[in-house]
Amino acid sequence: MTHYSPDELRAALGSGLVSFPVTHATADYGLDERGYREHLQYLGQYDVAGLFAPGGTGEFFSLTHDEVSRVLRATVEETAGKIPVMGSAGYGTATAVEMARQAEADGADGILLLPPYLTEVTSEGLYEHVARVCAATSVGVVIYHRANGRYNADIVGRLVDEFPNFIGFKDGICDIDLMATLYAQHADRLVFIGGLPTAETYALPYIELGATTYSSAIFNFAPEWALDFYAAARAQDRVAVYDRVRDFLVPYIAIRDRQPGYGVSIVKAGLTAAGRPAGPVRPPLSDLTETELAELTDIVKKVI
Repeated sequence: MTHYSPDELRAALGSGLVSFPVTHATADYGLDERGYREHLQYLGQYDVAGLFAPGGTGEFFSLTHDEVSRVLRATVEETAGKIPVMGSAGYGTATAVEMARQAEADGADGILLLPPYLTEVTSEGLYEHVARVCAATSVGVVIYHRANGRYNADIVGRLVDEFPNFIGFKDGICDIDLMATLYAQHADRLVFIGGLPTAETYALPYIELGATTYSSAIFNFAPEWALDFYAAARAQDRVAVYDRVRDFLVPYIAIRDRQPGYGVSIVKAGLTAAGRPAGPVRPPLSDLTETELAELTDIVKKVI
């Protein structure tokens, strides 16, 4: 049973920082549910506006469908209705519909719809993809604008008009024209979420574009730093923001950009650096090297 109506969910998500908890793994890549629950209990000490489980940082793409459901149920149970929990759906449309229905049954307050799997798609096909998911569930749906899930203003407008439970747009492409257009047209209906890798880097310009929140992966291993950064960004304190960009984000991103997929891998490595390891990332991702982990540890220790 959900705790938030779509309208309530939209308002809640836009009111503060949101995050994707990492999914803990054993040394042989099994799901470490106990470790994951302990991580949720740790994060629960901090004021966050919503959690997306499992999502990108949670390695949604590497989990079985059963594991996706287990991760979501664990998140719902550990948060106990205190904050919104967004489940995830993706792959082909039929699978996404099933996953959305399962997420609602598992207690999700909403659905993050990730890009379709592999194939190229038309604008009309993307509309049908989202429309079928929205029609399959009563909870709020947020689309992730990324990879081959590229939504234009016409598609978004049709979805807004036809589905009251279509509530949000998470941008992982940085299409400024589109963001400005969507905010001008739908500020009263959609929550806009920054979703680029290491979203803190784009926090100030995205606030100007109407995105009152972003998904912070750094919150996993440096929650106080992440919340302080968010507060500075919302206050548009440029000095405080760029001090943190220079001192932490620039060297952090330099490591992140060394290999494809490190945007996820570096978050798990950050937990190891903070003394709260979450296990390895699953293939096809790769973990940081020992040298890179040592570099990251020096950086992380300065902010925790």
